[in-house]
Amino acid sequence: MKEKLKTIYVCTSCGETSPRWLGRCGSCGAWNTMVEDVVREEKTENRRKHRNVEGVAHALAKPLKEIDTNEEDSRILTRIDEMDRVLGGGIVLGSVVLLGGEPGAGKSTMLLQICGAISGEREVLYISGEESVRQIKLRAKRLKINEEGISVAAESNIEEIIGHIEQAKPGFVVIDSIQTMYAPELSGTAGSVSQVRECTARLLELAKSTEIPIFIIGHVNKDGAIAGPKVLEHIVDTVLYFEGDKTLPYRILRAVKNRYGSTNEIGMFDMTGAGLVAISNPSEMLLEGRPKGVSGSCVTCVMEGSRPLMSEIQAIATKSGFGTPRRATSGVDLGRVNLLLAVLEKRAGFAMGNLDIYLNVVGGLELDEPACDLSICLAVVSSMMDKTLTEGMIAVGEVGLGGEIRSVANLEVRLKEAQRIGFQKAYVPQHNVQNLDLAEYGQIQIVGVRTIREVIELL
Repeated sequence: MKEKLKTIYVCTSCGETSPRWLGRCGSCGAWNTMVEDVVREEKTENRRKHRNVEGVAHALAKPLKEIDTNEEDSRILTRIDEMDRVLGGGIVLGSVVLLGGEPGAGKSTMLLQICGAISGEREVLYISGEESVRQIKLRAKRLKINEEGISVAAESNIEEIIGHIEQAKPGFVVIDSIQTMYAPELSGTAGSVSQVRECTARLLELAKSTEIPIFIIGHVNKDGAIAGPKVLEHIVDTVLYFEGDKTLPYRILRAVKNRYGSTNEIGMFDMTGAGLVAISNPSEMLLEGRPKGVSGSCVTCVMEGSRPLMSEIQAIATKSGFGTPRRATSGVDLGRVNLLLAVLEKRAGFAMGNLDIYLNVVGGLELDEPACDLSICLAVVSSMMDKTLTEGMIAVGEVGLGGEIRSVANLEVRLKEAQRIGFQKAYVPQHNVQNLDLAEYGQIQIVGVRTIREVIELL
């Protein structure tokens, strides 16, 4: 007998379900996010197939002490250091990883490079619903990918794909992309909420039962989030995002969810004609072309996971031609900048009511760490006074509403990175200096400061 289908409505923002359409989601409050979905109602006798007479699934359970936990055997190294860093040490067997990003960011290129890197150890299956096998071959040839051990297929039917995976038993699978896959028994078209969720759920079940790692490429919507319901991100084990302006060659790989590693790590890549090249020293790359003798520029050091990154913050303050001054930022939160400008006006005596102020983080980074507050303030003050800051200087510290400079975490790591790059002076919170061994930083002068006014007087 044909399975009964049930129509529900799913919020694409939070995943909340409703038996009827609602203009506003009752869970997250988002408007016009409820889309139609179709689900199968499983019969009661089908649910009892996996149960014994007593109703307990003894056959599905396994003693915890008998489960192998050898970390070396449970991960696959991609031989791409930046990717392994973001994944937490490699690809976990049986995991499902969702990779999202803007069109042209390099998602397909990255996964094809990973296939070539691990094809010498494992059989790889690359399935594409967007390209033909000839097009994949041309891209692999351009990237100079090792073609041994890689099989490709152009297929969109999820049943055909799962059947082929179960028969071939590859060691690694790539699905490009999940929005092109469809389950024939569902009425929705490929890319709909019901199709995306159903196909992902089947791939997850296959990965867990066979311990085959599966990488899935996901499209993004106009807001930059992965298209489809939010539950799609809840289903998979890891969610990775490719960030970066398409007009710039640099790409940042960031984990927003990772069941097997940290979500604070990032990987940096350079998009070249031969594919994505990992950047092992991003600090020097971000400081390339830094102008000398120009006001409004200050360097800080932020932490991305366990990695310190030197970043240049630029500011420009000009007289406003309108009654209300304009504020604009790129790479830092505008609300945080307005707060710091208010502190400079109240605690340091700078009048900004008639100035347009613009801030930019060089390299396309998004800085959300309070440790860059001091550098933002000094960049603004430097532009307002039209005074160049000391060459080879960095500033690290959080600025409070009282104008005080508060301590930051991992200052030792930040200072060692600045010393390695070649900086000679660092303005840091006085509270942190008390816990430092200054003998370890002989090549860099460390200046402890307590307030923002004190820092400005030392410039």
